[in-house]
Order: sequence, then C-alpha cells, then structure tokens
Amino acid sequence: MDRFRLMQTFVRVTEVGGFSAAARSMRLSKAVVSKYIGLLEEQLAVRLFNRTTRQIRLTAEGKDYLQRCKMILADLEEAERSVKDLHGAPSGLLRISAPMSFGIYHLASAIAEFMAIWPDIEIDLDMNDRFVDVLAEGFDLAIRGGEMVDSSLIARRLAPLRSVLCASPQYFCEHGEPNIPEDIVKHNCIAYSYSRRGDNWRFQSVNGDVVVSVKSRIRVNSGDAIRQIVLQGQGLAILPTFLVGQDLQAGKLKQTLCEYPIKEVGLFALYHHNRHLSAKVRVFVDFLAKRYGKKPYWDHEI
Repeated sequence: MDRFRLMQTFVRVTEVGGFSAAARSMRLSKAVVSKYIGLLEEQLAVRLFNRTTRQIRLTAEGKDYLQRCKMILADLEEAERSVKDLHGAPSGLLRISAPMSFGIYHLASAIAEFMAIWPDIEIDLDMNDRFVDVLAEGFDLAIRGGEMVDSSLIARRLAPLRSVLCASPQYFCEHGEPNIPEDIVKHNCIAYSYSRRGDNWRFQSVNGDVVVSVKSRIRVNSGDAIRQIVLQGQGLAILPTFLVGQDLQAGKLKQTLCEYPIKEVGLFALYHHNRHLSAKVRVFVDFLAKRYGKKPYWDHEI
C-alpha cells in the first residue's frame, strides 16, 4: 500500500475529527479509512489513536507522528509544485499579508497592475499592521517595513523606506519648530502603537545617534489616523514618506529637524526558508522589486 496514501488518510482523520468524516471528504468508505489506519499502525508497530464508541484521540506517538507527516506531505506538495512551475505559467492562490497604510496607498494599485500581467494568479490580500507568523497562518509571503531581525524568514529587500519628523505649518506657527531633537519633549508628540521605537525616538547626527524619550499625548495603531491628526495641527509625528510624500510636496505638512534624519530602513518581502519559492511568489516579488526599486516613486519629489 502506498505509504503516502496512508499518511494522507491519517492526517485527514485528525483534521476532520473522525473516520466517517474523513471517509466522506476523501470519497471513500469508512471501512477503507479504518483499514488504511490499521495498516499504518501495523507498519509502525504503534497505536496512533485511542478509540472509543464516541470519539478518537491521538496517542502521544500519534501526536508526534502527525507533525512529521504534515512536514513530509508539505515537502512532497512543494516538490510537485516546483516541477509543475517549470512547465507552465504561474498560477494559483497567492496569500499576502501587508501593512494597512502601505497596502492602501501603494500595494493595491500594484496588485491591480500585476493581475493584468498574470491572469492565472489569484490574490488574497490581508492588510493588518500586526506582525504575522507567515508559515503558521498560511501566508505565502508578507510585506513588511523596518529592520529585519527574524532569521527564520528569508527577507528580500524591495525598496528603501524613509521617515520624517513632520507637522502642519499651522502647528509650527502656533508652537514653533524644534531646533534640536531634545526640544521635541516640549511638543505634542503623536506615536504609532506598533512602532518598535516605542517612546524612544532616535535621530542621526554627525556626533552619533540622539535618542529622545517622549511622552506621547496621543497613541494610535494606524498610520492613516496619525496623518489625519497631524494634518489637523494637533502635534508632530514620525511618519513614512510613502504616506506623507504628497502632503510634503503640497505644503500641507512640513518636515523639521532635517539635519537630524531618521535612520532609513527597508521594505521587505518575507517568506519561510523551508518553503519552495513557487513561481507565483517569485514573479510577484520580482514585480514589486522592479516597480519600487532603489529610488521609489513616492520619494521622487521630496
């Protein structure tokens, strides 16, 4: 009996919670499913399930074997997909996680253009500013900005990301501009809840980094909301140029402390190193890298 078929049946039984449900989903009889599990237990010389008249439960050996089966079957699926990718156009569902603001302002339009080029690829875009577990949550890749520190993920740099300290001209007219980073403690500071910098705002100078601990009057988990609050003259904030580039160009916002820049970080495509880089992922990442590049369009006029 094909060992992989037995493993697939075992995994399906655990996923749906019983032999009858597994039989229905696999279009087999319950007797065949029971036979397959029996053959597998016989080959392994262990009991995988504790059975009662009402339910089945994995044994300790069954739990360990389940994890190994899932890994083996996933590798087999990826191997088959990699071979198919060599002989056909990229296709299938591409699940992407991306930050909310970047997704709205830049990724959505890129996806529309991408899908016109690759009509056989489907997109499931989840926009959320939290950091997701790419593999555990079933994403093919995640788009994230910042300094990459997770060694379990492969990170391909798509573009540089710049941020600026800015406020509205109205705010600066009423409260004045800071002359040095330490002056910002006197101002209304608006903080991004998910920022790794927290309340320690770091600036670069010719003498090294300057770190200022600010007390944020307003803390928000949305870059778009912070932008609106700043546009209304309620304070200053560190915001990415992909979000406020047009506002800076139009004079709606003004950058301050230009001689003390914020450290540049990167925009990355992240995917798991154990996962075969399928054609659909590869062409999408290549597309974004070419579209954004070393000098992204949102910084051209700044």
